[in-house]
Amino acid sequence: MHKLQNKILTIIACVLWGSAFVGGKLGFGYTTPIHLSGIRFTLAGLLLIPLLFYQKIDWKAHLKEWRYLLLFGFIQSFVQYGLFFVGLNMVDASISAIIIGGGPLFIALMAHFTLPDDKLTLRKTFAIILGMVGIVFVSVTSGSRLSLNTVFYVGVIILILSNLVGATTNIIVAKNRNRVNPIVLTAAANLTGGIMLYIASIFLEDWTLQIYPTKFYLIWIWLAIIPAAGFSIWYSLLKDPEVKVSELNIWKFLTPVSGVILSWIILPNEEPNISSILGIIIISIALITLQWQPQKRKG
Repeated sequence: MHKLQNKILTIIACVLWGSAFVGGKLGFGYTTPIHLSGIRFTLAGLLLIPLLFYQKIDWKAHLKEWRYLLLFGFIQSFVQYGLFFVGLNMVDASISAIIIGGGPLFIALMAHFTLPDDKLTLRKTFAIILGMVGIVFVSVTSGSRLSLNTVFYVGVIILILSNLVGATTNIIVAKNRNRVNPIVLTAAANLTGGIMLYIASIFLEDWTLQIYPTKFYLIWIWLAIIPAAGFSIWYSLLKDPEVKVSELNIWKFLTPVSGVILSWIILPNEEPNISSILGIIIISIALITLQWQPQKRKG
């Protein structure tokens, strides 16, 4: 029952993250990528503060970890998601979703070299390579099919860099399982990273303070709920000693699947094509391969 509950929570988190690709693209119609990312994570951090008071967090003990919280906020929210939103602005939402789905490869490789109880097996290796084949296939064929300029491929590289940073944050959390409450970690990372992104947007982007349409505020609130809920779930799962980082993160292949489907349904300029469908099928097979556990023979 415990394992089933963990899988349900994992799926919820992945679908939430999948919806961020659509939310980001819709938000770019009103403001710039880094600015949108900054106000998104700042609000996400603020949304979690009432929950921290409800849980009666030991503030004194957690404030002693301010260096860790600040560093984590810089790495995850500022660097990882700053890169993510900049890359998303250069690449279609559906293609971005598929590229970000390659995250488990980097996480599994880092876990193999940094976590003694989370080594690569033949089955894991095959599943991850298969998943990456799907990512590469979609990236190359989409770039050729759309005859895009170098901006597309720069965006792909930026999204891959975001994956690398994301792998680092997962290892950091796994190595510090009991250091801070996962909700505290999520709130602090979102709030501090969001403020950093907002300040960076003032110097790096051209945007002005204004009253936006109601639709923008709804998009903003939804984008804030995604990391607030998604990372709270994820870091709670990573805190469980029975959960292996690489196997948990393989479920992130669901993020591109949900992201692509939502992009096709909601965004007017994106529609299914053969390369995207094949890429999704390959990634889905990779996920099933990794999750499949052969039954041991009795006797």
